Amino acid sequence: MAAIFSKKNEILPPPRHIAIIMDGNGRWAQKRGLPRTAGHAAGSETFRRIATYCKNIGVEYLTVYAFSTENWKRSADEVTGIMRLLRRYLEEALRDMEKNRVCFRFFGDLTKLSPELQALCRDAESRSADYDVQVNFCLNYGGRDEIVQAARRFAEDVAAGKHQPEELSEDMLSGYLYSAGVPDPELIIRPSGEKRTSNFLLWQSAYSEYVFMNVLWPDFSPSDLDAAIEEYHRRNRRFGGT
Repeated sequence: MAAIFSKKNEILPPPRHIAIIMDGNGRWAQKRGLPRTAGHAAGSETFRRIATYCKNIGVEYLTVYAFSTENWKRSADEVTGIMRLLRRYLEEALRDMEKNRVCFRFFGDLTKLSPELQALCRDAESRSADYDVQVNFCLNYGGRDEIVQAARRFAEDVAAGKHQPEELSEDMLSGYLYSAGVPDPELIIRPSGEKRTSNFLLWQSAYSEYVFMNVLWPDFSPSDLDAAIEEYHRRNRRFGGT
């Protein structure tokens, strides 16, 4: 079984599902007198390292907050730069898919993306569907919007006679979410020093353990991930019990 070693040399299995709010790219760049797009480029390299490390230590699901529904409010240059980085990453991932063997899923409303980027996302999902380790990209994603869209799809099925309103349960509604079929994250990490959820996985994080860290995302390292996993193992997860 894959695992990490704690500072006390204890063997600690990683959570099955880790989610990360990749925050701090812009501040990282500003501290160095660089454009914000340089911070996003550095952050994309950090994502590659952390995703590889998660796979190596046995994490089955990694979910990352890549672009929120609110991020469209940023400057056109910054949004264009983020989308360019995403396109480049997906093109490289498709080229190296057989070697890396990672399954891709995309959570969010992809219809707002360019047709080229939508096609890359669909291609990545279809070509990687049979791989075991899964990376979920939250792209044009908002937790509230996800729940609203799920409610709308359920209402459409009720109107079509497929369900009755009283049939709705938590499990059924979960099946209408972007994350249908994916277990909820046990651990959610937010670097950058900010301590808020920012509309990320609101439904799925009901019993997740949050770890907030004072490192900007481009500087986030495997040792920081190890520290977050150690903190997770120190928590007493009672799920509402005593």
